[in-house]
Amino acid sequence: MKISELLRSLGPGFIIASVVLGPGSIAVSSSVGSEQGYSFLWVIVMAAVCMMVYTSMAVRFGLSNTESILRSIANTYGRWFAMIIGVSSFISASCFQFGNNLGIGIGMEGITGIDERIWPVVFTTLAIVLLYWAKNLYKVLEKLMMFLVMIMIVAFLVNLLLTRPDISEVVKGFSPMSFRLEDMDVISALVATTFAINGAIYQSYLVRDKGWEIGHLQRGVNESNMGVFFLALISMLIIITSAAALNPQGISVRSAADMAIQLEALFGSYAKIIFSLGLCAAAFSSLMVNAVIGGGLLSDGLGMGRSMNQKMPKVFTAIILLLGMLVAVFFRGDVIYALILAQASTVLAVPFIAGGMYLILNNSKIMGKYRNTTKQNLLAFFGFVLIIVMVYFLVMKLSTLVESVMN
Repeated sequence: MKISELLRSLGPGFIIASVVLGPGSIAVSSSVGSEQGYSFLWVIVMAAVCMMVYTSMAVRFGLSNTESILRSIANTYGRWFAMIIGVSSFISASCFQFGNNLGIGIGMEGITGIDERIWPVVFTTLAIVLLYWAKNLYKVLEKLMMFLVMIMIVAFLVNLLLTRPDISEVVKGFSPMSFRLEDMDVISALVATTFAINGAIYQSYLVRDKGWEIGHLQRGVNESNMGVFFLALISMLIIITSAAALNPQGISVRSAADMAIQLEALFGSYAKIIFSLGLCAAAFSSLMVNAVIGGGLLSDGLGMGRSMNQKMPKVFTAIILLLGMLVAVFFRGDVIYALILAQASTVLAVPFIAGGMYLILNNSKIMGKYRNTTKQNLLAFFGFVLIIVMVYFLVMKLSTLVESVMN
């Protein structure tokens, strides 16, 4: 298969990778690398395996059923179940748009020098034009996300080459031998950068929009896994870069913007521009697809349509885009509340999505011979436990955060 044909076939996987890897994920990876070095590279591998399990489940459902997964959940277990998934996904996507808009602003300011507050308006307008202008939104997103993900890979790879990491230390980072219970906060944050269950469930919609059928099952699973691989690769590149350049000097990174500034201090404006380009690509890709997923899942959860080319999914998607832009431009002083709401809504959505997928994929009436095998169930159960652990530590952090805000 030619390289061009391979890239065209990787569309659904690239789209999922682009939504998961936003400015928040880059900030977490940068921070962990600067403070912990290479020690937690193994967490990215573990999270990627779990993401592959759930995306492959979604692919299998999407290619073996004509109904959408939320419609099947509604018909089998009740509309309330599908509505909870849809509404919580919408709220989460709306709040996380703030981070995506902030990332675009920081990235474009680093490249152009123009005030970061201008860019959320520019790119949100562009996203809405694409949403309503594109005759086939899936094809437009597929090509755009391939381009942006490749920019991210090249940009962060160049930064990695500038840092010249210690290969032996990198290899040690893939071993979990240094695991400690007190590190669960860090592990939970890193898991969330790669194992995004809302992105996984939406894979069932993307493979149908791609036009694939059950005969494409193995190809769909393989190419979905490749998208997750690229997602994990970018996260690891950022951790290694931060660990090599900043950790030895005791420099801590608290945001993706800090990473760009610190690289400028070490390698000059060249490195900052390259990092800003990757950050901007990550932010816009996540801004666009995050909104599409949130709008699409809400619409389908309410029984109002599931295709990216239908009216209500587009309406809800546009609302998410506008809400994220408004928060970024006009409500900067209340950022903490937006982040709390985003995290809280994710806590609500994640267990329901994982539980719904697990139930549907084990329903023999719906899945027939394509239902989960014992091995797939074991891996899915491990992923579900990992989600519950992540949610637990997230709730603990939220409680502390809420107390500090209230006081």
